[in-house]
Amino acid sequence: MQTEPFHAIPDDAKAIKIPELGLELTVRLPPEIASGTMTLLETVNAVGSGPPLHLHREAEVFRVMQGAYLFEVNGKRFGARAGDVVFVPGGVAHAFVNVSDLPSRQLVMMLPGMDAARFFLELATVFASPHHDRSALNAFGASWGVEFLGPPLTPP
Repeated sequence: MQTEPFHAIPDDAKAIKIPELGLELTVRLPPEIASGTMTLLETVNAVGSGPPLHLHREAEVFRVMQGAYLFEVNGKRFGARAGDVVFVPGGVAHAFVNVSDLPSRQLVMMLPGMDAARFFLELATVFASPHHDRSALNAFGASWGVEFLGPPLTPP
């Protein structure tokens, strides 16, 4: 268990890029620092980009830091702008898309924590493959408890 304070500056972490998803992601608090209870990520999503519809066991708290998103959570769609907080319970299907004219940023807390750096580095490899269809994504996601259910949302 971590008993010392943890302090990271922006230059401490390296961004993980998945161009096929328009995603740049930085792990700001890895799970081992919080005894596995949480992971904290910062994401930058390109205009019109977001993840495929998916679900996983971890709950997520999204804090929109810049821009605007369209979320779909459990079949319901709604907008979220800078300052808004969105909670997605674990096991619930969700996706989002950046609906701004510029890149948008979110701070994302995952509960419990997961090795997001390893997950997204491996996911980048899957997306870089010419065969990154849903079955390939689900074959990858199975060991992580992630199920890919559909395509990314499209902006309205």
